[in-house]
Amino acid sequence: MRERHEERERRGAQKNRLSAYLSFARSGEEIVIRDRNLPIAKLIPFSTGDADEDEILLVAAGKMRLPKSPLDADALWKIPTGAVRSGRSVDALLKDREEGL
Repeated sequence: MRERHEERERRGAQKNRLSAYLSFARSGEEIVIRDRNLPIAKLIPFSTGDADEDEILLVAAGKMRLPKSPLDADALWKIPTGAVRSGRSVDALLKDREEGL
């Protein structure tokens, strides 16, 4: 019985420390978490930038990452792509459809 009480006390102390760490992160600080003085993790503030609520939810779910820099559309359009002679791409598409791909 005493062990359960001690475990609850430890969990309470851990939750209090986590709350303090989260407060520091909210204020912009980075926190290094150590185990026996060896760094094992880093808690950094989350910056949403111009993300909307849906994007933030996707990031939180691990399904999306926010860009590190804004998209340069001009540079995107300058990326070389492959070329297919006229008609060959349509023929390949129709053949795939016939084969059930």
